[in-house]
Amino acid sequence: MKLNQLVHLLLILLPLNVFAIDDEARGLEIATEAEKRNTGWGDQSSTNIMTLRNRHGDESVREIRVRTLEIDGGGDKSLILFDAPADIKGTVFLTHSHAKKPDDQWLYLPALKRIKRISSANKSGPFMGSEFAYEDIASQEIKKYRYKYMKDEKINGFDTYVIEQYPEYKNSGYTRQLVWMDKKMYQVVKIDYYDRKNTLLKTLTFYDFKQYLEKYWRADRMEMVNHQTNKSTTLALENYQFQSNFSQRDFNKNILKRVR
Repeated sequence: MKLNQLVHLLLILLPLNVFAIDDEARGLEIATEAEKRNTGWGDQSSTNIMTLRNRHGDESVREIRVRTLEIDGGGDKSLILFDAPADIKGTVFLTHSHAKKPDDQWLYLPALKRIKRISSANKSGPFMGSEFAYEDIASQEIKKYRYKYMKDEKINGFDTYVIEQYPEYKNSGYTRQLVWMDKKMYQVVKIDYYDRKNTLLKTLTFYDFKQYLEKYWRADRMEMVNHQTNKSTTLALENYQFQSNFSQRDFNKNILKRVR
């Protein structure tokens, strides 16, 4: 290629590269602002009703409690306790989220009276038969992804930013996630998950937001729909409580057999 042709080509491509960099910076900026606005709540708990539906519409219902501890600098810890039905009562799931390394996750199975560690290579597996994967349960630390701003869009009554986020975790079950972030609350209202073949796998939608402590927004309902299996899982969240003085001792794997 002649020198003048090369220069001409570079002049054409340069603006495209600038736009790409700007979109990535804008995506990170939006994600950073969302994280900033959702910092400082300390700890929270809720009681949840999890409804699983198969492709025929048959339902099974589970009662769970969720406790979460905010960790300064990222890497929140969460505990999920199953209260019903009887065959899984007493099951406990613990997550220690991390920003730059695989999350640590353990599952206590009362029928076997043992604690099972979830392999770092198996985070894409279904959580307790639901349409949520193990990696969906962990807190979504900002450093877990690369970001790209796509557009502004109104959806489900929300005025949103649409950003793509790409998992940095090599064993993620997703190639990318398309995220709709409300401009007022800076809360996610919808996520499309694309599998390792870059095909739409499932969609998570958030409903009925309420504000707590005059600052923090939380959804009262979430619905995960699997487009490839026609299964779905709905979470109805109730009795939010904040700042209950949980400590790191309450999220230690050694307490899983006796926590109630």
